[in-house]
Amino acid sequence: MVEICPICHLPKNICTCDLRSKETQQIKIRTERKKFKKYATLVTGFKEDAEGKDVLKYLKKKLACGGTMKNDVIEIQGEHVALVKKFLKEKGYNEELIDA
Repeated sequence: MVEICPICHLPKNICTCDLRSKETQQIKIRTERKKFKKYATLVTGFKEDAEGKDVLKYLKKKLACGGTMKNDVIEIQGEHVALVKKFLKEKGYNEELIDA
């Protein structure tokens, strides 16, 4: 039996919901100073679901640093605003909707 997408009601193998959400998703990237004069890059616009955790894992791997997701905000260790924007663009997110 074929799985059906709950959003578009198409079979999962031809579902395009992920592509549509990437094209219209508003993302904000900023840097914040933490304890002991350390910096963290904060990325908002993702929820704590499979997509958000996938993006977190992808960014941590590409940037070779630690990170976490708290209250729908991705925290990456270090100042990586330009690189995060570049990697999100490579992943398929719309560059005009990424506010850095």
